[in-house]
Amino acid sequence: MSEQGKGSASASAAAPAPGSDTYKGWLFKWTNYLKGYQRRWFVLSNGLLSYYRTQAEMAHTCRGTINLATAHIDTEDACNIVLSSGGRTYHLKASTEVERQRWVTALELAKAKAIRMMNDQSDDSGDEKPTSQSDRSEIQGTLKILVSKLDDLSTCNDLIAKHGAALQRSLSELEGLKVSVEGGEKIKAVNERATLFRITSNAMINACRDFLDLAETHSRRWQRALQYEREQRTHLEETIEQLAKQHNSLERAWREAPTLVSTPPSATTNKEESGRQHKEEASDEDEDTEYFDAMEDSTAFITVTATENIQHRRSQSNLSGASGGQPNDWNQDNHMSPTCNDVAGKELKPRRQRRTHIPDKPNYSLNLWSIMKNCIGKELSKIPMPVNFNEPLSMLQRLSEDLEYHELLDKAARCDSSLEQMCLVAAFSISSYSTTVHRTAKPFNPLLGETYELDRLEEFGYRSLCEQVSHHPPAAAHHVFSQRGWTLWQEITIASKFRGKYLSIMPLGAIHLQFHSSGNHYVWRKVTSTVHNIIVGKLWIDQSGDIEIVNHRTKETCQLKFFPYSYFSREVPRKVTGVVADNGGQAHYILSGTWDDKIESAKIVQSSRGGGGSEGKQKTVYQTLSPKLLWKKYPLPENAENMYYFSALALTLNEEEEGMGLTDSRLRPDQKLMEEGRWDEANSEKQRLEEKQRAVRRRREAEATDALDDGREYEGYQPLWFHQRRDSITGETNFVYKGGYWEAKERHDWSMCPDIF
Repeated sequence: MSEQGKGSASASAAAPAPGSDTYKGWLFKWTNYLKGYQRRWFVLSNGLLSYYRTQAEMAHTCRGTINLATAHIDTEDACNIVLSSGGRTYHLKASTEVERQRWVTALELAKAKAIRMMNDQSDDSGDEKPTSQSDRSEIQGTLKILVSKLDDLSTCNDLIAKHGAALQRSLSELEGLKVSVEGGEKIKAVNERATLFRITSNAMINACRDFLDLAETHSRRWQRALQYEREQRTHLEETIEQLAKQHNSLERAWREAPTLVSTPPSATTNKEESGRQHKEEASDEDEDTEYFDAMEDSTAFITVTATENIQHRRSQSNLSGASGGQPNDWNQDNHMSPTCNDVAGKELKPRRQRRTHIPDKPNYSLNLWSIMKNCIGKELSKIPMPVNFNEPLSMLQRLSEDLEYHELLDKAARCDSSLEQMCLVAAFSISSYSTTVHRTAKPFNPLLGETYELDRLEEFGYRSLCEQVSHHPPAAAHHVFSQRGWTLWQEITIASKFRGKYLSIMPLGAIHLQFHSSGNHYVWRKVTSTVHNIIVGKLWIDQSGDIEIVNHRTKETCQLKFFPYSYFSREVPRKVTGVVADNGGQAHYILSGTWDDKIESAKIVQSSRGGGGSEGKQKTVYQTLSPKLLWKKYPLPENAENMYYFSALALTLNEEEEGMGLTDSRLRPDQKLMEEGRWDEANSEKQRLEEKQRAVRRRREAEATDALDDGREYEGYQPLWFHQRRDSITGETNFVYKGGYWEAKERHDWSMCPDIF
């Protein structure tokens, strides 16, 4: 290697002793064979070694960083240092051996401290003991720092012993030499080692001084601070416990008295209600107004005092939102327009008691990389996977899970305002992703002809049917009819690619929703789902992209944006924003929230062009009333982490129904075995089913070839309950429900069903 630049300048600027927390100075770093060693400014702090081209760069640009906790420190010769961590290696050079040893000492101290900090963090991740068990817990933080300083002293002591032994060897060699040129070089070496000994001794003295100062000046103050924090924590826990008890009692009282809502109000009640309404309108004058930046730029929120007329507040009261933060608030219609609250039809029958748990997921270990390394670039549906990567539900059942928050569509069907209806439809489209936040397992790929019914007609007024209509590419058709005034249908084809570090899932196909009374017809498409850390680390899912919801009757639109997660972003994770606009493009509502928690809407009362945004674009600033809750995610059932993080609805999807079709996913044997925890048997059964499906496909291909040779037309596979039709709105050819399934269920006649299991 070239030694360009060596000795051209001092290799180190004035820097603290190696015993301190930060060490800075100049070193020469190997760049490439053309430029050789280049002078760089290095900073050692908090267990990290970073470098810059100049000292001025420290304010804005770091050229590289290496973590000493996992680094290996080596010395090649008198002046060289080699640092390696993972796939990164730094070749460094100091101007003198003394300078090199200063850096080595500082690096070894920093590495020891970084390893201790890492171990302490892993120790702290355990459960904390109650404060009543021991008074020593009050000074636990102080003791940790004192122990850290003692460890610094121990490290310095080891270095002193090491350098002292080297000094003794040099002196012994000097005694046996005659006075000559060689003797002069040895004397020089003795002097350098004596210098190193002095530097290390100074570091030890500084560490001792730090230890004494810390022990004398901080221990009592920290003890008082810790005691105060623990008292505050105890008080907070008691307050939270009290609030939780009050919430539970209120929730029970509300559930036990549902008839109060339908009780005819008396004259006194009407008078009180009128007075309360007047107070609410008066108090609206003190509400805050919020400003939302338009979606083409940032989405910062600004809150100012409202100065709008009461009429704006009254218009806001018509918003089809909920009044509180609990899922039960959707049934409390205090803040909604009367048109969204009228319950049409007769009361429903009592709900059937459904199961609330499934067998716990077994703890089976499996080497993911051994399976996935040969699958890079392939379609996910063509990768033979064991059930260890699955959850005991099929893709058809995952599609049916979109109906978990069907109440939003029931409420939207009762809205006279199409813009308010659009807000609820948008909230429904976002709610379908809430079940995916912890669901990193892959659903079973449905067999061709497999179906799934979700009959909740008596409980919630809707019936849902899914069928796998194609296998290559995999496509599923879905149809839902609700007695509460809406119909939903979709055909979804999943395009997916495994990229080594992450898995991208792109649902293709449009979702249609039509309301019976108004004829409003909404169409939208799903965003891209990404599964990260496929090989190393904890799996996590993100949703990103844009959704445009269009009401094709009124031409009103809603633009939704799903923000991808970024470690460096200051935005809330899993953020979603949206703007609801009329057919002329004028915005009327702002939507905001997260796809895993809740969505709120706020009525726009005024819009204006704001200051310049990024790339010179102007922001549109929306002045809004206070937001109202549209949707709130239901809490997960107890012990959900051991039940594949299933929601309350997902836990019931494999529960057998009376009279269901012979091709229903509930009857799929490998899926049933997996849910029961018999994974080895499930893997064998999965291979049998897939091979049976391949044999059927080969037979069809042979029949098609024979028909072609004979000059006959071959129809090919045709789904049982869906047929292809051209959509008049999108112009696409989709599979739509042709009828007959529920009639066959009533007749208990499934003779037309193929034998797929």
